[in-house]
Amino acid sequence: MTAMLLISKVVFAADAAGNGDKTVVGWLEHVVVSQAGLILEAKLDTGADTSSLHAENINRFSRDGQRMVRFDVLNTETGKLVQLERPLARMVRIREHRGDYQRRPVVRMWICVGTKKKRIEVNLVDRSAFNYPFLLGRSAMEGDIVIDPARSFTTSAQCDLRDMDQ
Repeated sequence: MTAMLLISKVVFAADAAGNGDKTVVGWLEHVVVSQAGLILEAKLDTGADTSSLHAENINRFSRDGQRMVRFDVLNTETGKLVQLERPLARMVRIREHRGDYQRRPVVRMWICVGTKKKRIEVNLVDRSAFNYPFLLGRSAMEGDIVIDPARSFTTSAQCDLRDMDQ
């Protein structure tokens, strides 16, 4: 048993050393969304495949034949609501912890974590009952981010914010 544990630690250390250009961050980080530099506290969760954003006043509408979503997001740093609009990528059916299903709008948006800037899909939902307004799922982190669960708030956004509203 001791030999197996030792081997596991060696393999893990070797994997960690081979991260290449991946960013190592904590399980909680500040994430920037939108060209406006909207800063949110995020929980990075490898147990969740998709990412979720706390949004208020979610309204779907059409503009020039394109399905759109308008929603408000609370800026963690300023405490002010910021209104965003994004094209509706799709609607998704999410199973909640208590077993019920909920339909949520999904939008594509740019995020910045440390030096990593990536366009991801995010479902919009009321996360007011949770500690963190943004849940970054593993599909958004894949190939770019490694989590050190012993750390939190290790980095600040260092991305070029231009074109993040595309």
